[in-house]
Amino acid sequence: MVNQVHKRAAELHRQSVVVDAHCDTLAVLPEQNRRLGQLTGRGHLDLPRLKMGGVKLQFFAAFISPEYKQEPLKRALELVDIFLEEMAENTKDVQHVKNLNEIYRACNSGKVAALLTVEGGECLQGSTGVLGQLYILGVRGLTLTWNNRNELGNGVSATETTGLTAFGFNVVEELNRLGVLIDVSHLSEEGYRDVLQYSSHPVIASHSNCKALCNHPRNLSDEQIRLLAENGGVMGITLVPDFLGGGTPSLKEVLDHIDHAAAVGGIDCVGLGSDFDGTGTPAIGLEDCSCWPALTAGLIERGYCDGDVKKIIGENFLRVIGQVLK
Repeated sequence: MVNQVHKRAAELHRQSVVVDAHCDTLAVLPEQNRRLGQLTGRGHLDLPRLKMGGVKLQFFAAFISPEYKQEPLKRALELVDIFLEEMAENTKDVQHVKNLNEIYRACNSGKVAALLTVEGGECLQGSTGVLGQLYILGVRGLTLTWNNRNELGNGVSATETTGLTAFGFNVVEELNRLGVLIDVSHLSEEGYRDVLQYSSHPVIASHSNCKALCNHPRNLSDEQIRLLAENGGVMGITLVPDFLGGGTPSLKEVLDHIDHAAAVGGIDCVGLGSDFDGTGTPAIGLEDCSCWPALTAGLIERGYCDGDVKKIIGENFLRVIGQVLK
């Protein structure tokens, strides 16, 4: 029986466009003397392991960590440059994609599709004009805040309880106009509600779990999950131990969060957002990006039908991409 499940899971995984909506690999490549095209024992993600894990679309975040708060745009451009350099050096294995058609073309040619995002709206430095330039460089997603406050609004760790600023609303409007994914992970509850009410496009929470199972400020309440589902958006269940329940969580806890999100918001609002290379040790059993087939097998063992498994591991995010990106 176990062998039958794993055989079915392997085939389903192979047939699917597996999507991971968040990693912090760009920031750690130079720090760890790694290259995206080289298989190493360091970190959680590289192209060889993405292919082993059957990942067809990987979001790469240019994460503006707090140490760069004085020059956030400079840091964003440095990370974008790292991304573009890696794309140029690995043209046989990866393709920088900007819309759904390009994703499918990359998949059909046997390449990993790579979608570039920026994590931290402080890189705009108060100007929506910067968005247009980032768009030209190929950025197709923006996480509005990290944990702290910036010009757009408050993150989950900010002491203020206000929502989006006037500039934040302007940014949401411009992101809608350009056709860029809006990411509400890290955003305060008030800001989250503002975005869901104001955005004319579906939004994503690229790497957030369920607060009902793990009461962490980075996780989403049932109300937030329902709002996201009503918006047509998707949340990426993440592998960060602190967001799964603390301690040394395993694949079981990841599946528990998927179960809860699906029960609250429906199957169409659930996806995957690992945060590989942004956390110390991911959930046991999903230690790096080569391990994703184990999650597909786990979903089948939990009783999900093939169609729902395909939605969770990729199709839900692809739906939003098709609706938002031009």
